[in-house]
Amino acid sequence: MAYWLLKTEPDAFSIDDLKNAPEQTSMWDGVRNYQARNFLRDGFKQGDLVMIYHSSCKQVGVAGIATVSREAYADPTQFDLNSDYYDAKATADNPRWYVVDVTYQSHLKKLVSLQAIKANDAITEIALKKGGRLSVMPVTEHDWQQIIAMSER
Repeated sequence: MAYWLLKTEPDAFSIDDLKNAPEQTSMWDGVRNYQARNFLRDGFKQGDLVMIYHSSCKQVGVAGIATVSREAYADPTQFDLNSDYYDAKATADNPRWYVVDVTYQSHLKKLVSLQAIKANDAITEIALKKGGRLSVMPVTEHDWQQIIAMSER
């Protein structure tokens, strides 16, 4: 099993939206960075754990946990002329962008802020500490456990 972090702006889609989605499951769409796309396409496996990270808001940080419930498939929004994520170069035979489905597991007992993550010297590998701006990033098991422990203090 692998561990991941997915960034989202809660005004657009939050951990609450995931919890309230049909079957508490949602397609994770709109990723338009090639490295993030590659993580989704090549790395995410069914059953992997995912931290939902709220970004660009008053309370920035890890808000909850989800699991990968469906592995990568072509992002349907890339083919939708009316979508903000439409990509004229994408075709059904050669999609450029991928999504996974994630299923809500839980809210954290308390949000773990970016400031707290950066201040924790025991967290050593997560790209957030290094100014990582990707919307999809791997998390080591050690850093995952540290962040979960922080949510319970």
